[in-house]
Amino acid sequence: MRYKKLIDIFFSLLQDEYNLNPGLEWEDEFTAEDEENSLPHIDGFQSKLPPGILPHGLPQVKEVQPAVTQVEQQKDVEKPKEVRELSEEEKQMIILSEDFQRFIDRTSRLVERALAESVDIYADYTGTLDGEEGMDEKSHQRLWLNRSFYCERWSRNRCVTSMDWSPQFPELLAASYNQNYDAPNDPDGICLVWNTKYKKTTPEFVFHCQSQVMSTTFARFHPNLILGGTYAGQIVLWDNRVQKRTPIQRTPLSASAHTHPVYCLNVVGTQNAHNLISISTDGKMCSWSLDMLSQPQETLDLQAKQSKPIAVTCLAFPHGDVNNFVVGSEDGTVYSACRHGIRAGVTETYEGHQGPVTGVSAHAVQGGIDFSHLFLTSSIDWTIKLWSLKENKPLYSFEHNGDYVYDVAWSPTHPALFAAVDDSGRLDLWNLNQDTEVPAASVVVDGCPALNRVSWTPSGLHVTVGDDSGKIWVYDVAENLAHPRGDEWNKFLYTQQDLKNNKADEELDKHNLNSGPSSLTSMSSISSMPIR
Repeated sequence: MRYKKLIDIFFSLLQDEYNLNPGLEWEDEFTAEDEENSLPHIDGFQSKLPPGILPHGLPQVKEVQPAVTQVEQQKDVEKPKEVRELSEEEKQMIILSEDFQRFIDRTSRLVERALAESVDIYADYTGTLDGEEGMDEKSHQRLWLNRSFYCERWSRNRCVTSMDWSPQFPELLAASYNQNYDAPNDPDGICLVWNTKYKKTTPEFVFHCQSQVMSTTFARFHPNLILGGTYAGQIVLWDNRVQKRTPIQRTPLSASAHTHPVYCLNVVGTQNAHNLISISTDGKMCSWSLDMLSQPQETLDLQAKQSKPIAVTCLAFPHGDVNNFVVGSEDGTVYSACRHGIRAGVTETYEGHQGPVTGVSAHAVQGGIDFSHLFLTSSIDWTIKLWSLKENKPLYSFEHNGDYVYDVAWSPTHPALFAAVDDSGRLDLWNLNQDTEVPAASVVVDGCPALNRVSWTPSGLHVTVGDDSGKIWVYDVAENLAHPRGDEWNKFLYTQQDLKNNKADEELDKHNLNSGPSSLTSMSSISSMPIR
């Protein structure tokens, strides 16, 4: 009987395949004796039947489900699945749970990234834009706008006070903002983390503080931690893994720490031994361990002559140095100092600016020649000055700007390239190997806002500027300007020597000019003497 059932199934398959007569009754045509004789004559399905079950020549047999009546089918369809309705309290508990908030936060960020992406199907990889004219325009352009970052909710009417790039994720930019006086109910201080990798228009993270945030930096060896220095004197710590926008730690407001605004923050050291260095406008420098912000590990009072506290406005550490540093002050003087040793404190004074120093940047490009002793300063006296730690007079003064210069920054990849921004909304790129009189590239930001901060991306191919209205502008730098050639270090060494020689000649001319009248008087008296 097993073979009989298989034959019935096989015949039904043949009917479907070849449209055989459905009225043929196999019980009348075949007998049990004919079953075996009829099997070997079917040759079309030899490869479909598993071996060992039936002789070759039959198709593979599948299990047939038992028959179900129409009444039973209707019962299965009509039987609804019972779903219990959640109460309002249960819904609120789920919505407010930490797991749900984390899920919504992560998935909404992913969806926003996907929706913000756009692909230019008209991209022309030959380098042309609109024919030959577009190609010529592009080839001569050295600086052009890529995008801008602005959040109507959090950036509006706030001044960008500082910017810093993540060492672990080069596309992340942290920016701090001061108070929005038109919104007294909003937090006084804001720190936003922007993502330059995606075309999204909202910040990746939003952090709050009850005091204006004057400086911010990523914790170099902790990718999830962001530090901020406040106008009240506190150091605050945010963690992007925690579902809260307020700081998870903060330093105390006491005499053992800062009680004045903190404009300078820097994490120095190595993976296993690093510290946070902070300096306030009363000249107090504190060294902190990120594991314990209840009190500083070390303190140092920076004082000028006559034990006068230094009102520090900016800070820079030479590349690879954790002990020596340079600070700018409100009185226009630049100081070098060291943290440890017999001469801990101020070691040298650099005078040359006629107004408060707004920015300082130490040379940080490694190459065959060491330029770590060089640093730049900007001031509201409309000048940028190039200094060497080995000399207390500026090597050169850049006087191209016609307004307050608010910040300056060396390129992270090119030894002779730096950027500067001023109050008129202008961004300048200087290549000292090409020219020291005029910038190599210049652009005025749309609307001419006052540009407070400038920063390079780690790749050196983009430069970002922040203005006094809360907007951050990202500019692309041409590769032939951003990427150094192999001889740039030697050329910069010769440029530095030329600047020193020109400075010596100017001082000699000035000395001769000052001594000129007396020399002329003596010459006239000699000429008026009678000849014997």
